[in-house]
Amino acid sequence: MSVDLVNRVIPEDERAAALERAGRLPSLTLDPHTMADLELIATGGYSPLTGFLGSADYQRVIHEMRLADGRPWPLPITLRVAVAPGLGDAVALKAPDGSIVGLLDVRDVYTASRPEEAQLVFGTRDAAHPGVAQLYGQGDLAVGGEVWLLRRTVPPFPELALDPADTRRIFAERGWRTVVGFQTRNPVHRAHEYIQKAALEIVDGLLLHPLVGPTKEDDIPADVRVRSYRVLLERYYPPDRVLLAAFPAAMRYAGPREAVFHALVRRNYGCTHFIVGRDHAGVGSYYGPYDAQRIFQRFRPDELGIEPLCFEHTFYCRRCGAMASPKTCPHDGDARVTLSGTKVRELLRSGELPPPEFSRPEVARVLADGLKEILA
Repeated sequence: MSVDLVNRVIPEDERAAALERAGRLPSLTLDPHTMADLELIATGGYSPLTGFLGSADYQRVIHEMRLADGRPWPLPITLRVAVAPGLGDAVALKAPDGSIVGLLDVRDVYTASRPEEAQLVFGTRDAAHPGVAQLYGQGDLAVGGEVWLLRRTVPPFPELALDPADTRRIFAERGWRTVVGFQTRNPVHRAHEYIQKAALEIVDGLLLHPLVGPTKEDDIPADVRVRSYRVLLERYYPPDRVLLAAFPAAMRYAGPREAVFHALVRRNYGCTHFIVGRDHAGVGSYYGPYDAQRIFQRFRPDELGIEPLCFEHTFYCRRCGAMASPKTCPHDGDARVTLSGTKVRELLRSGELPPPEFSRPEVARVLADGLKEILA
């Protein structure tokens, strides 16, 4: 199902007048998470959203994972503030550096309970959860309304900064009628490679779409990860069947709901399929290993506009001599090479490389060298 892309980027010939108007308005300063949301709303990444959620949409999203008109949408995209005195009908939106980047037509100012949102969206009120901690650091009021993006920030990876209209055009130019999207905030290891290539057997192309917005502090930095993706793609993937692009959103760690969100966003980027692996967008032990796959059963296949491809936990089996999953491998215990993300980070930070059955040696070397630079 093709979805019409929202476009809330101010036309070039109207920008000067809009900036002049914005300079006379009350203003709100966005944090990096909300700044990323503004740009994704404006460029169509969050279609059908045209702005930050008003009260009616917000309530239905947190309770039912739908907008007020019934369309699926699992995460509240809000502009939260501590106080909202005298905003009027419109406000200027400022980047963290104080520069004016947008306009918001104020339609709604409402109370959005942080504990209630935490419980409904994240499944916990525990402030140790990084998504809940981020939410608790914001205000209890939300300002809803349509937005216009007046000025874009400089992306961290300009050559990978492709908007939904750009990726759709590239897919068409390459003749890809079916495209599978892969979301990651981590380096791609052998298990990821295995499921991506399994998916590539049934579709025309792969959008490797790493999230490069804000993540938790102990995640591997985006610039190190991007270097690892390049090495992997150059050596182990057919170049005419993969597109690497950056997804500028912040990570929310909302588990099942974020899996649906990631799928809908990749639909907007032009994907027809989306890979959902074990504990997608999870953190710690807050979610069951396959909750993010089961949540898709709550939607009719035709209303999401993208088909989830669900994979079980995959690993290298020494006895099989190949990558496998519980669906294809009868062995267990010591035959299976599995490492947690925490263990991999510990190895890399100590200068050790994960075993080649877990990570391609070239990729592991890039990661180890990158972390060494950071710690130096």
